Amino acid sequence: MATKPKQAKPAKRDPAALHLEGVMFKDAEERGAVIASSPLIRGAVTGRKYAEPMFGAGLDLTAYAAQLREQADKVKAGDLSAVETMLVAQANTLDMIFNQLARKAAHCEYLNQMEANLRHALRAQAQCRATLETLAEIKNPRPVAFVKQANIANGPQQVNNGIQPPPRVREENHKQSNELLEPSNGEWLDTGAPGQAGRGNPALETVGAVNRTGDR
Repeated sequence: MATKPKQAKPAKRDPAALHLEGVMFKDAEERGAVIASSPLIRGAVTGRKYAEPMFGAGLDLTAYAAQLREQADKVKAGDLSAVETMLVAQANTLDMIFNQLARKAAHCEYLNQMEANLRHALRAQAQCRATLETLAEIKNPRPVAFVKQANIANGPQQVNNGIQPPPRVREENHKQSNELLEPSNGEWLDTGAPGQAGRGNPALETVGAVNRTGDR
């Protein structure tokens, strides 16, 4: 009796390798550049490394990257539920760290050990508060108001908040220099002609010969 040949089992893929289905690259250099320039894939590689002690080395990188992409697409669409869940979980973990370190400090016999534990405990408490403040900001964002500059002073002041015209180096002078030298009747000004007589400036007459010593 002939036995049926056993079908070869599909090779189990490497959980640490990234498999991109349906994506074509020109060569290995382009594939490496696209993968290295993707912040999502970089985050998946780093996150998987930190997750190995908790979830084992069998955590599949491709499936992990797919989950991150799904969460990122939800955030882009306006669904922040995953982000809110993450912040709540982080705040709870930080609170656990604070309580553990504070409890440990209470049982320390030496002052330096107690101070070190309390210092780290208060850091965890401060980070927990900052995480909750971020969550509250996401849930209830502050209204943004666009106001103009407010100038307040006790005494008189001049405030120019409008757009000022660009300064001109020299003011425009529509009158030319030759026009300023013309009298009102339109004739050219003769600098050698005698001036007209006036109350404060009588006409000058010709001065006679001066009596000198030789003329006496």
